[in-house]
Amino acid sequence: GMFVITDGKRNDIGTTMEAYATAHLGHTDVAGESIDAFGADALTVNGYLGTDGIKPLAKICDSDDKGIFVLVKTSNPSSGELQDMKLETNESVYEHMGKMCEGWGDSAVGAVVGATYPEQLGEMRAKLPHTFFLVPGYGAQGGGADDVKNAFDENGLGAIINSSRGIMCAWKKQGLAEDDFAVAARKEAERMRDEIVGCIGKIKLG
Repeated sequence: GMFVITDGKRNDIGTTMEAYATAHLGHTDVAGESIDAFGADALTVNGYLGTDGIKPLAKICDSDDKGIFVLVKTSNPSSGELQDMKLETNESVYEHMGKMCEGWGDSAVGAVVGATYPEQLGEMRAKLPHTFFLVPGYGAQGGGADDVKNAFDENGLGAIINSSRGIMCAWKKQGLAEDDFAVAARKEAERMRDEIVGCIGKIKLG
């Protein structure tokens, strides 16, 4: 019952992208049996090949009720070498990519915007009001609740905050035995949840 995101950062064009889309989000016929290979609900995608790399995914998203998250402003230190560059329109590359996400359509297309750049995160939330965000960089990469609060809309919705090493390796930080990794992971996930909710306030679902 959990929402599963494959962090594949996939992209290509034509039949190759159609194959990637089917493999990660669709169904493959194996000896007459339809197999959902990865069992994922969404896939992270590198959108820098343009619309040609997105169209095959959009078809799968529509037919199989799946989603994609397109890299917009990534959390790694060197992301600005390309993504922060200014275009002739005086908008940044990441800003233009964000606009393309909105243009690509419906709720199936989200954006990856890193917690390690809180100012740009707030900027993108204001400019992409209809786009759901996947926000990496919380925890081990240095992002905290105060950094990710701008990812959410006025109702406290619109974003998934990702912590990988911070949760998987929580047993080390908590001084527990390796066998207690599951207990430590749960404690860290609950701590993370409470910290974020403490910053964004009450979540309104209706």
